[in-house]
Amino acid sequence: MTMMLLVMMDILFHLGLASSNHYEPDWDSLDSRPLPPWYDDAKVGIFIHWGVFSVPSFGVPNPQDSAGGKGATGEWFWNRWENNETHILEFMKDNYPPDFTYQDFAPQLTAEFFDPVHWAQTFEASGAKYVVLTSKHHEGYTLWPSKYSWNWNAMDVGPHRDVVGEFAQAIKTNTSLTFGLYHSRYEWFNSMYLEDKSNNFSTQDFVFRKTLPELYEIVNAYEPEVIFSDGDWEAPDTYWNSTTFLVWLFNESPVKDTVVVNDRWGKGCHCKHGSYLTCNDRYNPGVLQQKKWENALTFDRYSWGFRRNANMSDYLNIEEVLEQLVSTVSCGGNMLINIGPRKDGMLPAIMEERLLQMGTWLGINGESIYASRPWTHQNDTLTPGVWYTSKADAVYAIVLNWPENNILTLGSVKSTPSSTITMFGYDGGKLKFVEGSSGLEVTFPWMNHVTSEWAWVLEMKGVQPVAPTKNTHIMY
Repeated sequence: MTMMLLVMMDILFHLGLASSNHYEPDWDSLDSRPLPPWYDDAKVGIFIHWGVFSVPSFGVPNPQDSAGGKGATGEWFWNRWENNETHILEFMKDNYPPDFTYQDFAPQLTAEFFDPVHWAQTFEASGAKYVVLTSKHHEGYTLWPSKYSWNWNAMDVGPHRDVVGEFAQAIKTNTSLTFGLYHSRYEWFNSMYLEDKSNNFSTQDFVFRKTLPELYEIVNAYEPEVIFSDGDWEAPDTYWNSTTFLVWLFNESPVKDTVVVNDRWGKGCHCKHGSYLTCNDRYNPGVLQQKKWENALTFDRYSWGFRRNANMSDYLNIEEVLEQLVSTVSCGGNMLINIGPRKDGMLPAIMEERLLQMGTWLGINGESIYASRPWTHQNDTLTPGVWYTSKADAVYAIVLNWPENNILTLGSVKSTPSSTITMFGYDGGKLKFVEGSSGLEVTFPWMNHVTSEWAWVLEMKGVQPVAPTKNTHIMY
């Protein structure tokens, strides 16, 4: 009781300070905050799911089950085990003694090969501009030595390291990436949360003694400039005291001018409130949106956490990754692509390869991605697999399929006397083009003369859109 009173007094103190600032603890005020420019310019982020679930690292895809994305176990292992899912029960029976508990996995999160500098350098080499690490997933285990998670954190059991602190320092010291943290609001089996839930969320012991103190703790200690909130959907934002925390975050916190937050702050908030919208996992609407949004997706099609039993076909190939990237950016979004490290701290080789492939492509074609804006058309009206982005003096056509006979016909672009077209990764000069009967016909060079692989970018200047549609602007 004393601890809860102290936390409530601290919250009220912060709220009192915030009252003299611009933002108030209501959604209209909080949603009026402009999006910090760095986030829209960044376009590409790396998501990292790591925790005790990385020890069993097991899951069988079940497309009929929507929990956890497309339905593998992965990071939901404990929850599925408690719910007696057959493949989990069989896995445990075949590999562990009868009295083995989920807590017994924690000492095996050894992280002996966890090299935060290597992680940081790999993520920078991927072309990403920000990273988001799971500080705590729904299992409740924290990757930092939280005062509010005794004996269930990475310092007390497992690695015996401040994983969040080491990674934050590596990112901030060795790269130009922006550091962010994911935080789960609820915990599946925390007795305080379950008691609040049984009271129909009329009590808030878990919020005042666990969730809010943890959020203040990680913001003050590590200064993340992205807060990816999750695990909120069972209770309204009033239970979570979300607006109270956010008004402090935006008015008084050490990252108040630069931090961005997603939209998972309580039942009914998804796809509605926040600096940007995630709406649901793997959200990619394919059309221009009115508010900034993010496509959080996974290299492993079925799991956010690492799965030892994943097959090669379970992973996105680089062409699929780039298709997600360009379709997302063309429609005004950012792509946050997830990897799941192993229990020993190694990045799975196939995921590291995908990251470096993405970095190679962005190293050649990044001008069409970073700090770009949606164009009049998002994808071509004639040729599939062509997506558009723009900047002040250029329109970029990002082509996912090399055209047959080296002739690409664009139905959404028309030339003018001042038009020029070049290709990133080709140093042979301007490309030839003519206005054909179906659209603008662009002659590609021979593929072996182009350094770019997997997708190709035309930089077009002095062109105009065909039949402009109603002008739609992203609203930040």
